[in-house]
Amino acid sequence: MTSKILYNVTVKIDLSVHEDWVDWMKKIHIPEVLATHLFESHKMSRIQDEDEEDGITYAIQYVCLDQEKFKVYQSDFAPNLQKEHSERYGGKFIAFRTIMHIIDES
Repeated sequence: MTSKILYNVTVKIDLSVHEDWVDWMKKIHIPEVLATHLFESHKMSRIQDEDEEDGITYAIQYVCLDQEKFKVYQSDFAPNLQKEHSERYGGKFIAFRTIMHIIDES
């Protein structure tokens, strides 16, 4: 049985670049990820009730149809997209990624 993949990227972005980062994510980065045609949808959420003195935390989630497509994303697209992010916001964010198999959805 093939299951969809939920790819979650959690980013805490420094307050000094927060507005620029949100704008860049919405107008540039997320559209570039979706332009790979390997994900069927995305959501960008702000983490609620988080201590925001040193940054604001977001979760960006992408839904991929299967593991093989996600492997293509990881090998062919992710390195350059992550490099662009790091070059633009280096030292101003921390991030971690979680890959999950969707078991059930409605």
